[in-house]
Amino acid sequence: MEIKPIAKIENDFSDKFAVPRQSGLSDIESKVIFEKEYSDKNALKGIEGFSHLWLIWGFSENIRESQSLTVRPPILGGNERVGVFASRSPFRPNNLGLSCVKLERIENGALIVSGADLINKTPIYDIKPYIPYSDCKENAKGGFTENRSFNTLEVELDDTLTKQLSEKQIKTLEQILKNDPRPAYHDDENRIYGFKFADFEIKFKVENNTLTVLEIDNER
Repeated sequence: MEIKPIAKIENDFSDKFAVPRQSGLSDIESKVIFEKEYSDKNALKGIEGFSHLWLIWGFSENIRESQSLTVRPPILGGNERVGVFASRSPFRPNNLGLSCVKLERIENGALIVSGADLINKTPIYDIKPYIPYSDCKENAKGGFTENRSFNTLEVELDDTLTKQLSEKQIKTLEQILKNDPRPAYHDDENRIYGFKFADFEIKFKVENNTLTVLEIDNER
């Protein structure tokens, strides 16, 4: 069976390095823009009654010729292997991702959502409503993710560096940095990290659980 995109997403995540590891960790707004074939208001009839949606999408930046049936989740330090189907690794047999996002509004035929963990221009293959009575499971177990500490950092972001950013972009950037965008097994206090966000290059370092933004350069 061949599948093709029904839409693409537009947002400020221009670099996969700093995209949140899971949906809902940042409330950045994204726009879901439908392909011409599906850009019909009838396809969205009734969707405004749902607060959240499931996006089925493609890991378009992680295409490999061969696939491994085991992966090394960052949450386990990048050293321990588990089965690919016991993980949310982006390297999958069919390169498909699943994310729960909040529907903020409908705007000129596009869906404005928040909480997406998708890079800009990611293809979307399907959209389904989140249904609380069936999708929310009481007493669900989290496997090897349980009892793991999710490190958050103190962020030092000087106001002089953010003059070119909007208030929403500053808030989103702080959320990204607070959740530590580095690979889980990196802990080099002398290393300077960098990633692209919107039209900017962000450079930072981490020392003693404090992340300090060093530069915000406009690439345009």
